[in-house]
Amino acid sequence: MPDSQPQPHRPPSPSGSADRGSLLLAGARLTDGRTVDVRLHGGRIEAVGTAGSLTPGRAPGPGTRVDLTGYLLLPAPAEPHVHPDTALTADVPGPVSYEPEDVQRRATEAALLQLGHGATALRAHVRVGDVAGLGALTAVLRARRSLRGLAELTTVAMPRVLTGAAGADGLAMLRDAVKMGADVVGGCPDLDPDPAGYVEAVLEVAAEHGRPVDLHTDAADPARLARLAAMAGGLRPGVTLGPCEGLGLLPPEVASRAAEQLAAAGVTVVCLPQGACGAADQPDGTAPVRLLRAAGVRVAAGSGALRDVCNPVGRGDPLEAAYLLASRHGLRPEDAYDAVSTAARAALGLPEVRVEAGFPAELLAVRGDRLAGALSLAYSRLVVHRGCVVSRTSAVREYGDQDQASDPGLPRQGRGERGGRGGSGGPGEFGERSG
Repeated sequence: MPDSQPQPHRPPSPSGSADRGSLLLAGARLTDGRTVDVRLHGGRIEAVGTAGSLTPGRAPGPGTRVDLTGYLLLPAPAEPHVHPDTALTADVPGPVSYEPEDVQRRATEAALLQLGHGATALRAHVRVGDVAGLGALTAVLRARRSLRGLAELTTVAMPRVLTGAAGADGLAMLRDAVKMGADVVGGCPDLDPDPAGYVEAVLEVAAEHGRPVDLHTDAADPARLARLAAMAGGLRPGVTLGPCEGLGLLPPEVASRAAEQLAAAGVTVVCLPQGACGAADQPDGTAPVRLLRAAGVRVAAGSGALRDVCNPVGRGDPLEAAYLLASRHGLRPEDAYDAVSTAARAALGLPEVRVEAGFPAELLAVRGDRLAGALSLAYSRLVVHRGCVVSRTSAVREYGDQDQASDPGLPRQGRGERGGRGGSGGPGEFGERSG
């Protein structure tokens, strides 16, 4: 593959991508085995060349060059399904607080945790109505503003009931949520007495405002799913369903027919390999990904619950989701990573990212030289958003000292001084530091 050539300068996007000059990512390894330099400018990849062939586009100085020797450079992941209003509440005694300041703090912390893992864009599913009212959405919208320049956070308004007399308030609140700034119209039709009526109401509001749709369903009822696919077919800017774990419980021929209906309707499915975000006694949120992909359905993977009552140990790590798709569901590492990067970005309506000139500078560098190894041991990471380094995590592994006479010459990281490099010197210690 020839090296990408420098592109003409493009002005920063009106969404706030500041022109901070050029940044050179030097000596990075790509998944095709090449070692390259990558120059970023104006929030985009300006040039990709063989290692040592590029220089920063301005006078060298602090922050103009990052040495990525020993790192694999990838398109950054995106997070298509997270619940920031309930995140980080597993250890909270009593009912979860929906006070706006508490929700904003949790949403901000959750987004930063996931940014550290590599997700530069996140879709936040937020409850509206009931106890939360519109306060939780207001708080998440505030968190979005505070994260500008670090990560892109979009919101899904999630009402509980939309049909009948009980649903009138929910429908009014859903419309208010969209007017307030909710980017996506969502909800959970499985919780409504009239699931088909619920879907119809959501699609109507989405069509009124030109919004995408993102519905939470287990997809365990094939007839209901067929009606949903028929109603959703052709809706622009698109319909997403998840986690659809119920599809895996259906007879294979029934599940295959449902998958074909979803593919024909252009519906995206977001699975949750790290665990469902519904009832705590239904932890498996993974749809039959291979069956769906074989039918032509776009399948993305999200995190779901992040250390709340549904998954008290949820990590919110896209690379763990990809690892689980590869290790438990038989996907090739490349296809598994695609589910958390290219497919996830497409589900969010974001442009594709490739490590080629002209593409958005949304990147993740992971220590390692092959994708399979990176999914297995992705400790050290560097995250780039809009052409700037926004997060860095470094890990140092150390082993206890060994008598020189019996040292078998095994490779070690930081063998130099006694006690190793970069750690506190404790034998067998494994530390992680950010900076």
